[in-house]
Amino acid sequence: MKTPRRLLAPAFALGIATATSGTVHAQPVAPENWPAVKCERYTKAWGEALAKFGRKGLGQPFIEAHEAFLSSGCSIKGEVCPRSKEELDLANVMVILGMNQGMASTFMPFACRKA
Repeated sequence: MKTPRRLLAPAFALGIATATSGTVHAQPVAPENWPAVKCERYTKAWGEALAKFGRKGLGQPFIEAHEAFLSSGCSIKGEVCPRSKEELDLANVMVILGMNQGMASTFMPFACRKA
């Protein structure tokens, strides 16, 4: 009996190995140092985004917090607060670029804490 494709899609989306017709499909293996790879990819994307969109409208606190995130090896979470339209637009671009590179949204440094 053939397994309907619509039943396989959730399994693939969750990265679950699925056997069909004697073939095993497994989730790809992440690089050994995945956090460093993500940070390297993100840092490159940040540079490209700044080159494309510029720094106009980006406040010093936003830039400094983001530089601290990069300097930490992308380990400081939720400390970059986009306040201006340009900062929010750049943060949205970075989230999309990051997701396209295989990073989860939890990797991103963007959050605004209430005082």
